[in-house]
Amino acid sequence: MKRVAHLTSVHPRYDVRVFWKECRTLAAAGYAVSLIVADGKGNEEKDKVNIIDVGAHTGGRLSRMTKSTKRVFRKALELDADLYHLHDPELLPIAMKLKAKGKRVIFDSHEDFPADIMSKPYLGRVGRIVVSTLFASYEKRACRKLNHIVSATPAIREKFQRIGCKSLDVNNYPMLEELEELLPWSQDRAAVCYIGAMTAIRGVPELVDAMSQTTTPARLALAGSFTEAATGEYCKKSQGWSSVDDHGFVGREKVREIMSRSVAGVVTFLSAPNHVDAQPNKMFEYMSAGIPVIGSNFPLWRSIIEGNKCGVCVDPADPMAVAAAIDYLFIHQAEAKAMGENGRAAVLGRYNWDGEGKKLISLYEDVLGK
Repeated sequence: MKRVAHLTSVHPRYDVRVFWKECRTLAAAGYAVSLIVADGKGNEEKDKVNIIDVGAHTGGRLSRMTKSTKRVFRKALELDADLYHLHDPELLPIAMKLKAKGKRVIFDSHEDFPADIMSKPYLGRVGRIVVSTLFASYEKRACRKLNHIVSATPAIREKFQRIGCKSLDVNNYPMLEELEELLPWSQDRAAVCYIGAMTAIRGVPELVDAMSQTTTPARLALAGSFTEAATGEYCKKSQGWSSVDDHGFVGREKVREIMSRSVAGVVTFLSAPNHVDAQPNKMFEYMSAGIPVIGSNFPLWRSIIEGNKCGVCVDPADPMAVAAAIDYLFIHQAEAKAMGENGRAAVLGRYNWDGEGKKLISLYEDVLGK
């Protein structure tokens, strides 16, 4: 039995992509899978995955990037795995050390990190350019030496292929086992919903402002937490806040209840390098629940939403456009219901983890040999 180890110093042990999708899929395929994490919650075995905790980091980001990564590396060496699969950019130096010891190594690029750096306001304009350029150069040199790159989207795959890396996209589509019974559609749906972290870059202020410009009595159901104090303060002072039902962070059952009362799910992220070519989980969750999507008008998102006739795309920075989409679906609920059914069918037929898991297993067979 081939021994494989997934490494992360950042992600939680039950990260949807890392644990629930990749590790569990590989364990079910017959691999001996270990997952090294740094959360301080101890060791455990779950669904045939051996979770190994090297201890939570204390201090800030720099402490994590030095001390935690060292502990992850030491534990990785102890495992002496046949293949190592790393999930964080800060672990690339570990990837190089493992390669130097003759190990097979895969890097899983969840996002375009150099592009993401360019959206960090705390670095300042010059700082963003310098840090992004330096990391892109290092990433290029390091990843060329690895056995393969797993990319979360086709755009990231193409980026790595352009710089001479072997890369395969394994998309973050929903697991079919997650898809519960289709929510029944009743004609008294009176809201649209936004579910997830509420930040400025995700277009939440514009969405709340849009509620002051709707002509129907539609309400906005928010399920999540404001992770930026300034964003929360702005939204609560907006005229649109009177049409908002703020549920805070809620569990899965409450999320389903909120979606069952919604004529659409909103995912109007603002334009940013890691948004334009992203495939947000929330989009597919709305589709799988059978409600239409009001999404940003990025080309990739248009191809999914409008290409499958499962929603409406708008300019996320234009509250008037968002309001118009909300009003349209509120008024035309029969059409909204049909869009929701189209989205559900698209997830069942194409946008699901089954096919992506098979791609991952095939890659492992190529790297390790059957």
